[in-house]
Amino acid sequence: MNSPLTMSQTKKKHSPEDETQPQISFIKKFFRGSKPRAAKAESPRESKGTENNTGQPSRGAPETSAADPAKPKPLSSETEGESRAEKNEQFLQKLVAFLPFLPDLEELDISWNDFVSGSLYLIAPKMHVVSKLKILRLGSCRLTADDVGALGEALKVIPELEVLNLSWNRKVGGNLPLILQSFQEGSKIQTLDLVDCALTSDDGAFMGQLLPMLQNLEILDLSLNRNICGSLNSIAQGLESTSNLKVLKLHSCGLSQGSIKILDAFRHLCNLRKLDLSCNKDLGGGFADAPAHMATLKHLQVLSLRQCSLTADDVTWLTQVIPLLSNLEELDLSANRKMGSSSENLLSRLRFLPTLKSLLLNNCALEKETFTALAEACIHLPGLEVFDLSWNKCVGGNLRLLLETLELSPSLRVLRLSSCSLVTEDVTLLASLIQTGHLARLQKVDLSYNDSIHDAGWTVFCQSVQFLTELTELDISLRPSNFRDCGQWFGPLLCAMAKLPEVAEIGMQRWVLSALQKEELECFSQEEKRIIRFDHGGFQ
Repeated sequence: MNSPLTMSQTKKKHSPEDETQPQISFIKKFFRGSKPRAAKAESPRESKGTENNTGQPSRGAPETSAADPAKPKPLSSETEGESRAEKNEQFLQKLVAFLPFLPDLEELDISWNDFVSGSLYLIAPKMHVVSKLKILRLGSCRLTADDVGALGEALKVIPELEVLNLSWNRKVGGNLPLILQSFQEGSKIQTLDLVDCALTSDDGAFMGQLLPMLQNLEILDLSLNRNICGSLNSIAQGLESTSNLKVLKLHSCGLSQGSIKILDAFRHLCNLRKLDLSCNKDLGGGFADAPAHMATLKHLQVLSLRQCSLTADDVTWLTQVIPLLSNLEELDLSANRKMGSSSENLLSRLRFLPTLKSLLLNNCALEKETFTALAEACIHLPGLEVFDLSWNKCVGGNLRLLLETLELSPSLRVLRLSSCSLVTEDVTLLASLIQTGHLARLQKVDLSYNDSIHDAGWTVFCQSVQFLTELTELDISLRPSNFRDCGQWFGPLLCAMAKLPEVAEIGMQRWVLSALQKEELECFSQEEKRIIRFDHGGFQ
């Protein structure tokens, strides 16, 4: 499948190349979405660490006055709006004219394009000419109520559709039955993305009734629809009939302790690979009485319970379940601070996850005993690639406990130890491991907000950085409230950067460069002729 924001025609029949290619190129050029819009109140995005686009689509320059081109005058908002609407309509009419020349079109992605808003009715009646369409993405197009109605009619003539993405269109909420009315028994739909669509409880109930008809469904994402929490029982019943489901995302859906009954459906989801229940803060305490149906998820590879307010009882339940998920590759328990003092047994059982590649435990309020249990278990995780212990103060002064783990993790690519109260001894140990080649594949290292490290420690560490030949990002920023002068380590850091071909960003916020150091940095940038972003900004 092609990457997002592309449009492809994978088959060509009955159309000579010299006739169809210019038209296909035209559509590819003009229907490639601009950079996604920045997050707004109506379309909240996840914070740092998630996989979401936050750019702003480019806007066309305002037209100049026809009466006096030498003195351009800005159009009024009303006139500019009318002009844009007129251009949008003209543009879509051109697309409609091209559709008959693309009978074998299989993928159409016009996400993140505002011009679709209010104009989908122009395309919908012509969708029958691309009846072989398998992938349709209309994410963040600001669909209106009229667009939603037109889309429902259009889907009736696309029987081969396998992927439908309507995420970030809030007018979908309350109208889901109208849109998906064509999905009947035997539907070929495999992926259904409805992120942040303002779905209502009625929409959720309809989804529960629809799911049994979608026997080919493999990916279902209902994230950021908090109002469906009242119909989760209906959704759970529907999930019992979707045995082919591989990915289920219910991130930030308002799940509560009572909603945990949705786990009853898991005994039927024997093919599930990814389960995301993250950012449901009211879920904490609900796992205590939950059945152990997750034990049937033999193929589960990704489990995210980040920011779910897990309690000690929840941790006890999870301790029983984790050893049964032998194929787990990614585990995210971040931002569950109540589990810190009660997770010793849970963390010790991570040794039963031999294929684990990503372990995220940042901001879990781990204590010395739980950290020790974690360190002993991680020795048995040789395939670990991503390890995040940020915001766990107990790591400071105790990094030596992870010595054997770091020595036996040749695949480690990402190491995050931000705000861990690290001391000079910790970074000296890390530098020693780097120099001996144990961490040769590290690509991203985050040591930010560890203000207790002395300049001597930073110097030793920066001298070792040159051995991280695959490094792309390094962050040694100070806390927002702290400013310090760069020490003697800045020179060795620049020397290391000259030897690292992949590095792109060095975070060193609130480190104050002297005039000489600024000159050294400028000379380095000119001589290396590479774009390395040295982020040393901040406010004093």
